[in-house]
This record gives sequence, C-alpha cells and structure tokens, in this order.
Amino acid sequence: MSKINIFMFFLIAPFIGFFFIGSDFKATSQHIKFPVEVLEEKVDELYDEVTDLEESIVGMGFALENQKEVFAVQAEQITELSKLSDSQIELSDDIYEQKILKMLGSPIKTHISDRTEIKIFKLAELGYRGYIAKIKLFDPTAFKVVLAKDKLGASETTSQAAKRTNAILAINGGGFYREKKNGKVYTHLIGNTVIDGKLVEPFNPYPGDLFFAGINKKGQVIGTVPHKEEDLMELDPYQGVSFLPVLLKDGKKLELPPEWKKTRHPRTIIGKYANDDLIVIVIDGRQGNWSIGITLERLQDKLLELGVKEAYNLDGGGSSAMYYDGKILNKPSDGRERPVVNNIVIMP
Repeated sequence: MSKINIFMFFLIAPFIGFFFIGSDFKATSQHIKFPVEVLEEKVDELYDEVTDLEESIVGMGFALENQKEVFAVQAEQITELSKLSDSQIELSDDIYEQKILKMLGSPIKTHISDRTEIKIFKLAELGYRGYIAKIKLFDPTAFKVVLAKDKLGASETTSQAAKRTNAILAINGGGFYREKKNGKVYTHLIGNTVIDGKLVEPFNPYPGDLFFAGINKKGQVIGTVPHKEEDLMELDPYQGVSFLPVLLKDGKKLELPPEWKKTRHPRTIIGKYANDDLIVIVIDGRQGNWSIGITLERLQDKLLELGVKEAYNLDGGGSSAMYYDGKILNKPSDGRERPVVNNIVIMP
C-alpha cells in the first residue's frame, strides 16, 4: 500500500464510518468518490510542490557553495593586491628616501631604534654653517616638548633639558620673553604651547601672527596660524610650540615680514618632507670666523633645494642649539648655550 493511499485512508476513514452507520455503504461510496478524487489531486499537487521546493533548496545550496568559492577567490585576490600595494609603497618610500639622502649628502651620525631613526648631516654653505637632523618617528611619543625644569616661568639650556629627559636629540623650541618681578626673573611663553595634547596655558592669539607648529598624535608635522582655540584643536595637536614666521607650506614659499627678510641671524627650523619625515635644522651666526648666519629669504630657497615641503622658523639668535648623543653640535652665538623656556626633545 502506497504512502498516498495510507494517507487517503486515514483522511477519509471518519467519513466512511459516518455514512456506513447511517446508510448503505455502496450508496455512500458513490457520494464520496468525487471528494476522494479531489483530495488525490491536491495531494499530488502538494507532492509536486514539495519536490520543487527540495530542488530549489538543493539549487540554492549549489549557488551558495559557488558564491562561497567566488568570495574565497576574491578574498585571496584582495590579499595579493594588498601585499602588492604594500610592496609598491615600500619601494616608493625607498626611492624617495634615496632622493632625500642624495640632496642631504652622507650622514655623519645615525641612530635607529624601534621608536626613531635619526640621521645627522653637516650643513656648510657660503657664509654659514649648521647641522640637519632627519627624523623618522616610528613612535610619536618619542617626540616631546618639555618646559624648562618642567614648570612655567623657568628656563634651562637645551643640553640640560636633553640630559634631564634622557633624550638623544634636542633643539630649542618656541619664543619667549623675560620680565623681572620682586627681584626675580620670570621667563614667559609666547603664543601657544601644547604638551601631551593639552594647552599649557589658556589659548593666546596675541599678537595674531604667531604660528603653532609641532606634531599630531600620529607623529605628523602640523602647523597653522590660529586665531581661535578651535583653529588649533582641529589639528589634533600632540606636542608643539609657537613663534614666527611660517617659511614653507605645501612646498611653496610664504610671504615674510619685511623686517625679517634680509637680516642674517642664527636659525632653528622644524619642518617635514612629503613622506612625513621630520627635519630640524640649526644654523649658527654672528661669528664671522665661523658662520655669519642666514636670511629667512635665503633659508626658504635652501629648504626647497633640500626638498622640504613644510617649514617653520623657531626661536633663533642666541637660543639656537642642537644637542645630539651627549653634546651640543653647533656653536651658539653667545659663546655658550642660552637658557630657554622650552625645548623639543627626541627620545632614543
């Protein structure tokens, strides 16, 4: 007996019992013949639908399996493209690095760790001398702005700050002025200084043309002339100082204040290359037998010759100093280091 016949038997049994009790079985069977045929048709239709559904599910299974294989192939292709892209980027970085080194010459000192790579170069041109440090920041926390003696109002030399913080490289930082109160000399920051992402003092826009320059939390050099605190905070500053003027932006010279263009002085500069490598430069001056200094106009041209894309003029004159690996490299114009309000230090 087929499954359908068994199903039909149980389905119509109650009807058969009902009519058998109340009338002649033969007559009753004639009455129920039509409903049984209809039910058989419905069961057949239902069976066909179930079969179609099974086939659809199987087909979907094959389709899903095929789609899974397609996704696996695509994922593998994306991985390969990613590896190729990474290798191309690395090759591009290597080419750019060689291009920079060709312009800078051979380094006289090199330091490399898991946090930084530092290369020191001599700078010797007609009329001036100095030092250049090119820095790769693998860890942005290796770059720090430090207040003199870690407090406001104090001053200390660049080498003192470097030794106190165990830095391998240091340069003088932003601008400042001194005043005497109650027989004591206090050193004050000008503009805005940021340490560990926070303003050291309330935002100060005076006198309106001071830049802020430093790095963001990714270790990239940033800079702007902020007129309100929002202008500064939009850069996501991590460390930075203030002075003037901005020398280069996007690989182009910016207009200089007339009184700054032609005078030769010692200089300290911070900037960056297109690959976000930092560059810091200290140039000596006011020493005829060694280095008479450089004008900002000539400095702009020199920076472009070196391939620098962005540059900011930090406090200079007698403040200009570069410390590396235990000693001051340059010859400060005062004959000794000048105590300053803050310094930029690089951890080893």
